Amino acid sequence: MKHSSTKSLILLFVFAFLSTAYLAFGAKESQPFEAKLFADGVQRADVKVDSYSFEPNHIVVVVNKPVKFTLKSVTKIIPHNFTINYPEAGLNVDQDISPGKEAKITFTPTKTGSYEFYCNKKGIFRSHQKRGMKGILEVR
Repeated sequence: MKHSSTKSLILLFVFAFLSTAYLAFGAKESQPFEAKLFADGVQRADVKVDSYSFEPNHIVVVVNKPVKFTLKSVTKIIPHNFTINYPEAGLNVDQDISPGKEAKITFTPTKTGSYEFYCNKKGIFRSHQKRGMKGILEVR
């Protein structure tokens, strides 16, 4: 009987650990964030680049208006990247972001739709994108 309860306890521990790891490192969705349109006609948003996440990771912009993102890395060691590759929609960005630094990108979306952006860096075990470092650019 003791063997059975020990086995159950181990399974419970493994399940709890995997659930916690998924919540901590899995893809987290934020509420859609609408980029602010300034008087100069440019839509702007600050994007926090952290270990395997972008915040916000769902950004809404307006079609045919310039967009400027300030990508701010809060990591201390690991470099990241912002990639969005839909040239047919005016979205063709591949920008590296050094740890603790910021980078600015500008583009003008030319088609409505939802487009994935992600980090194209690869880690020892998996790519940053597969670890959840991705988001959606929604063009309205």
